[in-house]
Amino acid sequence: MLRLRLLTWDVKDTLLRLRQPVGERYAAEARAHGVRVQPEALGQSFRKAYGAQSRHFPNYGREQGLSSRQWWVDVVKQTFRLSGVHNDGVLTLMAETLYHDFCSARNWEVLPGAHETLSWCCQRGFRMGVVSNFDNRLENILSQCNLRHHFEFILTSEDVGFAKPDGRIFEKALRLGGVPPEHAAHVGDDYTRDYRAARAVGMHSFLLRVAGQGEEPEVPPEHVLPTLSHLLALIEK
Repeated sequence: MLRLRLLTWDVKDTLLRLRQPVGERYAAEARAHGVRVQPEALGQSFRKAYGAQSRHFPNYGREQGLSSRQWWVDVVKQTFRLSGVHNDGVLTLMAETLYHDFCSARNWEVLPGAHETLSWCCQRGFRMGVVSNFDNRLENILSQCNLRHHFEFILTSEDVGFAKPDGRIFEKALRLGGVPPEHAAHVGDDYTRDYRAARAVGMHSFLLRVAGQGEEPEVPPEHVLPTLSHLLALIEK
């Protein structure tokens, strides 16, 4: 049995997921302003805008003096511009609305097994924290989705200044948890940013791999979670 005392968790696509694709939500907001844009086009434009913004201003532009709100507002505006919408007044209204709207449980849903697994971990006495490449809206999102009470601390890359796979964000989690790395494990859905990054600082880690995802040859079966509900069996093995 692993001698774990601290569990850290990724959030997006590990504990929470979007209720609908970004393109559909953006298209609905556009319709509210009398603008018709296809969800598929908005989805493609979002991926382009998000990718360019992440390359030019990594980690929400923290080192370049941007706020994450401005970072996201710019992404939303560019998404619509790439889809043919250029009215600056409408762009500003939609961007501000969407920025605040994605802080709401209306746009996020808890993954199956998350509530039960987190409750079980707390009952077993594990210390728990979040390590996420998210902006400073995350704490409110977790509260809205009734998950915040499970965690002693929330570490976002915006607040810490380091984004996974940078090991310094995990090292801060270990300091907050008060445990050496061999007594801690991280749970996430990304092979590089979650699974490998945590192991690089000496932690254990588990990779949530939903059906249909490709397999990483370097991940032993005992480190793979087909669902969150499988965590108990792997920890107590």
